[in-house]
Amino acid sequence: MSTSAPTASTPSPPQVGLSGQGRNLALATFAFAVTFWAWNLIGPLGVRYTEQMHLSSSQKALLVATPVLVGSLGRIPVGALTDRYGGRVMFPVLTLLTVPFVLLVALAGNLGSFPLMLLFGFFLGIGGTTFAVGVPFVNAWYQADRRGFATGVFGAGMGGTALSSALTPRMVTWFGYTLTHVIIAVLLVATAALCWSAMRNSPAWTPNTDPVVPKLAAAIRLPVTWQMSFLYAVVFGGFVAFSTYLPTFLKDVYAFDLTAAGTRTAGFAVAAVVARPIGGVLSDRIGPRAVLAISLSGTTVLAVVLAFRPPLEVAAGLSFVAMAFFLGLGTGGVFAWVARLAPPERVGSVTGLVGAAGGLGGYFPPLVLGATYDKVFPQYGFGLALLALVAACALVFSQVGIRSSGDRRRTA
Repeated sequence: MSTSAPTASTPSPPQVGLSGQGRNLALATFAFAVTFWAWNLIGPLGVRYTEQMHLSSSQKALLVATPVLVGSLGRIPVGALTDRYGGRVMFPVLTLLTVPFVLLVALAGNLGSFPLMLLFGFFLGIGGTTFAVGVPFVNAWYQADRRGFATGVFGAGMGGTALSSALTPRMVTWFGYTLTHVIIAVLLVATAALCWSAMRNSPAWTPNTDPVVPKLAAAIRLPVTWQMSFLYAVVFGGFVAFSTYLPTFLKDVYAFDLTAAGTRTAGFAVAAVVARPIGGVLSDRIGPRAVLAISLSGTTVLAVVLAFRPPLEVAAGLSFVAMAFFLGLGTGGVFAWVARLAPPERVGSVTGLVGAAGGLGGYFPPLVLGATYDKVFPQYGFGLALLALVAACALVFSQVGIRSSGDRRRTA
């Protein structure tokens, strides 16, 4: 029987303390945070664009949701390209590809053109695809018993959305609209240069030249792919949707200005970032099913609470932070469950597809919120009621729709 060399999706276990682990994990996390900042560049300025371009509620929802589309679906081919070329190539390439669209978004904003903003915002989504690069990249640097730690640290890079929410509106005030985009573009170029010069693929990594389409087709046929995609679309999609649309929400519901809304959105993102690794650790101790029960129960209840517009500042602030924390717990729990349910040889492909579903789950809620504004219930009450219903359905599915007999721990 012939044997083949290890591939990127099934790397050979590296030695304990492999030199360069920490440096490469830190670089990947930093690059992930910077590209996520760029990916979320439109959302924190959504209030500005709404006033400048006189957008309807549906138009402003479409504007902030559009970058999510490419950042979600693009993870599927980017993950396959990472298997072939490695993170040391893919991180700089994707970071540089994001640069022109950061500048073109500034151009569209200066022109006050909604169609151009949608077009360039669509391609700005390239920045959101780096999640599919970082997971296999850091996995190859760590043994199986430390990959949860590695992916948890890397996942904290989604805090780039918090950076964007907190700093982008302030930078516009300090430096002006155009110069802010130029500064972010320069940061992206510097990040690409840093990754190219200092980042290295793991010695355990080997390029995977197997055909991509058959691998993806096999993963799509697995029940776990669809099960985890649905759950991740709810929890991570909820995080992405709130991170991008929350500044607009806070302005419409609570009359916050751009900077105040951005600061509170940053707090929301930080709570989710902190909760993600906690969800992974709890999954190891009490099981991912129990973690999803906690996450989705909390999300359901808090969506109802927020639909009734709790008063400022304590009640509303605590409600939003708790919502973020429960969503973050769920993101950690889902990927712990992927590791248990997916066949070891398919974990990489399943992860890419589930990650894409999660990002795509963040595309539709802002559109729903915009389309249902002031329909049936005041302001965004109807959209939040729908979120509560979806989370409740996901809760029931996570507890009774996934068979325990299919659970199995991945070994390496």
